[in-house]
Amino acid sequence: MSEHIELSFAGRLLEGLGFVTVKSEALRGRADITFFVPPQAQGSQAVPLCILLHGAHGSHWNWAIKGGAHRTALRLMSQHLLPPLVMAMPSDGLWGDGSGYLPHAEQDFEKWIMEDVPAATRTVAACVSADSPVFLCGLSMGGFGALRIGTKYPNRFRGLAAHSSITELEQMKTYIEEDPESFGTPPDDRSVLETILRNRATLPPIRFDCGLDDPLLEYNRRLHWELDAHGIPHRYDEFSGGHDWNYWATHVEDSLRFFGEILSAQNQS
Repeated sequence: MSEHIELSFAGRLLEGLGFVTVKSEALRGRADITFFVPPQAQGSQAVPLCILLHGAHGSHWNWAIKGGAHRTALRLMSQHLLPPLVMAMPSDGLWGDGSGYLPHAEQDFEKWIMEDVPAATRTVAACVSADSPVFLCGLSMGGFGALRIGTKYPNRFRGLAAHSSITELEQMKTYIEEDPESFGTPPDDRSVLETILRNRATLPPIRFDCGLDDPLLEYNRRLHWELDAHGIPHRYDEFSGGHDWNYWATHVEDSLRFFGEILSAQNQS
């Protein structure tokens, strides 16, 4: 990550939200992150970091403005159902209708998430450090990014979650105008299942869910069945709802509670 970073004026933060524009070497340009630092995290050290990835056509503001994820997190913290954590909500790099959070020929959107976003968060939130547990969650295209990146680099994350997830790169064709083949993604880096199976010995805890009216439901069911058949521990849920923000705004709570359970279990061990 470049040293060039523009931070919103701290005195004007809304509901603990801040906004960063950072020059990324991985992206060869600037990109944006919305972040949330709850008051409970102020003055602490190595506070957990949750990175939330948006879907196609979206950007960094989606999870906060359309999903209210920070409000859900703050409510769970006040109910002692979630320990204090910081949220980083980056753009996907704004390539076409969606980058897939994948390495492309000219820009590395995976590296942006893996390296630049945590580094930028540590710069703007002193309570987050290199020792902070990191969680990764996403919706639709962001679910694909969370499950694929999180299981490709399993030692970097304490837990993974996804909502209404794309599970194979070719499914992106339904949501973006550009041809996913133009990404230049290697054949062995296009499938959530294949990535999980390659790294099955070191996987972090995984949960994902899908709405009963979601066009991606059968793909998510298939991933669940395949993981069961291969003996891969995971949590899978289905709920009423479709592929929309009503669903995601409601069920981000399930993923945050899941991350809270992981932290609680690790603190007790």
